[in-house]
Amino acid sequence: MDLFLLSVTILPPILIVIIFAASDKFKEPNKEIFLVFISGILITIPAYIANTFLIQDVYVNYPFISEGLAASFLSAAVVEEGLKFLVLYLVVYRLREFNEPMDAIVYGVCASLGFATLENIFYIFYSDFGIEPIYLSLLRGFTTIPAHAIFGVMMGYFFMKHVFFHKSKSLFLSFLIPYFLHGFYNYFTIVNFNISLALIIVSWFIGIKLFLKLGQEQSLKRREYEKKI
Repeated sequence: MDLFLLSVTILPPILIVIIFAASDKFKEPNKEIFLVFISGILITIPAYIANTFLIQDVYVNYPFISEGLAASFLSAAVVEEGLKFLVLYLVVYRLREFNEPMDAIVYGVCASLGFATLENIFYIFYSDFGIEPIYLSLLRGFTTIPAHAIFGVMMGYFFMKHVFFHKSKSLFLSFLIPYFLHGFYNYFTIVNFNISLALIIVSWFIGIKLFLKLGQEQSLKRREYEKKI
């Protein structure tokens, strides 16, 4: 295996995880970050099985599903975002260190980019898209990897609303919002790549604003708590 190509393939998701983890003023333990990242990697296995089933069986028997919006929303988007949601609900929710709102976004990004890391390796090393692997790796590093990251930001944000602010609809939105983003991203990547790219840029702008605002609010509440004690 080409080590340089492997480095280019896995470096973008790992760097984004490090940036988000380091940006949290009340940082999560490395072992928890690693656990959630590995959980994201592991869900690529059921995702691969489910997506293969959809491609080989469902699309053959129901060809209308393999076209346009149906294919975009009834394949990878629902499978992958559903599995990432399960990581948050079944793994992150149980962590003792999951005790502050910002944690949900950090762990959401970890789970999403754990998945994206192994998926990236599969696409770069074991698929044939008629493009040089190094160019495909760079292309995905600037498009698909940031897309998965923002899906994780949005999922974590609404999951945080459910856990810490008891917003009843937020648990559903923590799956629904990234699912729609993922579905439209897949659709426009095929139909009009410029729209797909614009969607991710706008989503990143919104996501970063939410992240920074949440960080400021969390710091303020922490200072107020420390004054009281």
